[in-house]
Amino acid sequence: MSRGWESKDVESQQAEREWGERPTAPPTERERRRRSLELSLTAARRDLAAAKHPRHREMLAGAVQHLEAEIAKLN
Repeated sequence: MSRGWESKDVESQQAEREWGERPTAPPTERERRRRSLELSLTAARRDLAAAKHPRHREMLAGAVQHLEAEIAKLN
């Protein structure tokens, strides 16, 4: 009995999702590039915060600056 209830619940959730979703245009190359840069920037900032060695910190700081500049170009 619980198995039938689960399948009906899943069906109703899927139906609600289909009704609530509106078709959207796929992301453009520019949007994909920006998202990729933002993810890389987040990772670089996280790594910079954890880095201990001065040269490693310097390299990561340069990477952060570069990524911020690339994102600014896309605006």
